[in-house]
Amino acid sequence: MRPNENEVRGKIEQVKGAAKETLGRATGDPFLESEGADQRAGGELESGFGKARRKVGDAVREVGKKLGG
Repeated sequence: MRPNENEVRGKIEQVKGAAKETLGRATGDPFLESEGADQRAGGELESGFGKARRKVGDAVREVGKKLGG
């Protein structure tokens, strides 16, 4: 069970967003902080989509094994 492309991209976006958020807070730049929060939230969404996609794929494979083998 390895993560799919969406999960990996989502995690990368989460890390990048969190870094921007932290940098924005540290420098007093509300725009950068907000941009980071948005990017992190988008990463969470993409990662969640990837996880759901992987679980559906796993379930389909499991059904296929039971029906065909």
